[in-house]
Amino acid sequence: MNHMPLTVIDRAAFARGALWLLMGAVLTTLLVFGQAVPPAARTPVLVELFTSEGCSDCPPADELLARLDQEQFVPGAEVIVLSEHVTYWNHDGWHDPFSMQEMDERQRDYVYRFGLQDSYTPQAVVDGAQQLVGNAPNAMVQAIERAAGVPKQSLTIESAHWDNGGVDFSVHASANSSARLEAAVAEDATQSEVKSGENAGRTLHHVAVVRALKDFGSKGLNGQPLHLAAPDPMHGADAKMRVRLVVFVADRKTGHVLAVAEQTLAR
Repeated sequence: MNHMPLTVIDRAAFARGALWLLMGAVLTTLLVFGQAVPPAARTPVLVELFTSEGCSDCPPADELLARLDQEQFVPGAEVIVLSEHVTYWNHDGWHDPFSMQEMDERQRDYVYRFGLQDSYTPQAVVDGAQQLVGNAPNAMVQAIERAAGVPKQSLTIESAHWDNGGVDFSVHASANSSARLEAAVAEDATQSEVKSGENAGRTLHHVAVVRALKDFGSKGLNGQPLHLAAPDPMHGADAKMRVRLVVFVADRKTGHVLAVAEQTLAR
């Protein structure tokens, strides 16, 4: 088929159209690969790590937890972490300064829920629904990806601040009589060289070490003022470390996490 030759005006209009198409393609590329396009929505996932400074298998798990927290490299997941230090290693040459009996009790509840024979470290629990060895990166990523595929309920933290020997705050979440609200104050920490025990001579680093944990039941889900007693943040060398409030809603029967959120607390 033959074509009529383009006039000067036609050629100018054609050139302008091509320029607009090129500019549109460039803009689209910038939006896709730049920061103009918001990141894909991430589902919050709670990862608890039962650990101890007296356990030689725990430092790799502590490091993995820190990477999950800082790098957020699991697609589709906003990983919210808690480091829960148990006491049952304290008799073996080193007393973990972050260990708490409450963490032993919490882990025993998981032993019962998962049908395990006994407690162990390092143990990770993902959204209260999956448990695994805490220093296994591939298994951890797979567990978090599975958890991120389960929709979460909305949960917001409001007016969180230090006051009267603890943290005052309120939350708003979907009303659910079969769920309970739990809250933790957690603090990043650097422990000086461990003097004895299995990790003697090592300097261990931790993120989101639980300093206080409380079960508020189902009454705290409607925005009422809540108070969680907690020790004052550490000072000195660790004074600039992050302190956070982590709140989550769990099913009373299964223990599965239905919603989770965190907020950094100003010192």
